[in-house]
Amino acid sequence: MIMKRNQIILLSIFLLITGLIFIRVSSNKKTPIKEIKSGKTTLYVPVGNVLNSARDLQLISYGQIAPATELEISFEVQGKLEKGDLVMKPGVKFKSNQLLYKVNQEEAFYSLSSRKSQLSNLVIAAMADIEMDFPSEKSKWTGFLENLSPEKRLADLPAFRSSKERMFITSKGIATEYYSIKSLEARMEKYFYLAPFNGTVVEVYAEPGAIANPGGRIAKIAKTGEMEVKVPISLSTIKKFQQEGLATFTDGTGKLVGKGKIIRVSDVINQRTQSVDVYYSIQAEKEELIFNGQFVSAAINQSAVIESFAVPRLAVKENKVKILVKDKLVQREVVIVGNKPDTLFVSGLKNGDQLVLEQIEASTEVKVYKGIKR
Repeated sequence: MIMKRNQIILLSIFLLITGLIFIRVSSNKKTPIKEIKSGKTTLYVPVGNVLNSARDLQLISYGQIAPATELEISFEVQGKLEKGDLVMKPGVKFKSNQLLYKVNQEEAFYSLSSRKSQLSNLVIAAMADIEMDFPSEKSKWTGFLENLSPEKRLADLPAFRSSKERMFITSKGIATEYYSIKSLEARMEKYFYLAPFNGTVVEVYAEPGAIANPGGRIAKIAKTGEMEVKVPISLSTIKKFQQEGLATFTDGTGKLVGKGKIIRVSDVINQRTQSVDVYYSIQAEKEELIFNGQFVSAAINQSAVIESFAVPRLAVKENKVKILVKDKLVQREVVIVGNKPDTLFVSGLKNGDQLVLEQIEASTEVKVYKGIKR
């Protein structure tokens, strides 16, 4: 009997301790908590009130590497798309003047050949009159006629020696047909797309066998060797960036990957963040690789007193944070003006804003968001 009582006491103590540990662990969880009330799903998210303060920070901002020159391939003509000298896939490299795509031009070629045959007939019909009225010009027109061929480009129209000869040739419709054929030949060149520079394929929108329509996107290409970084810089520090001119670029681990200088400054202000987009050239450091789309931080060798707020790195994604406003998540752009290992200093937030301290993706299942103070 005594033994059973002791067992019951020990079991009760064990359950009590287990319950206390569970409650403690649950209260320390960082993951948002879902709850259903009155048919509405509520998600509790960690938040902190924004309170900006002046800090002496090294001037730094974040940007994304992009090609300095990027083009979308399209055709001015319609027809069946055919492959060029290589298979176009994202990441494939090509050289200047290499044939990237072509459009089937068989129908256009036969139409051009028919027009050249018609021009030959016009010249043949005029040869008797040329021999009679312009005997000294017969040889040049005979040579022109002999060079007329569907496979050859149209030769230059023989030069006129007199206004009378010009009027005669024009009256026979030879000049009109000649320039119409020259126009068709120029259009034939539009059935081929030659690479305008050494580059890389970024995206492919259509495959060989598809129908190319005038202006329709076929692929996107980028010039290799010339990269730039778009960096948003707050109005309060833009002058210091411009005075310095040069910047160093580091990756997410803080490793130096490149250096560059300002190549242009936008004259449009982002109203939400009161920042200006500054474009830097970037040259990779020796033995370092930089990639299209890579995020880097740009820093200059100066510091300034800046009104900013310290936020966890997890709260920022692509220079954007989320604010809790009336039980809804609102995305807000910010300018990163400094950093520490696990912290970013940002401007662009208002005092009193409820900043979500983690990356929370909006969901259609969640109707209400509630903040939990950290």
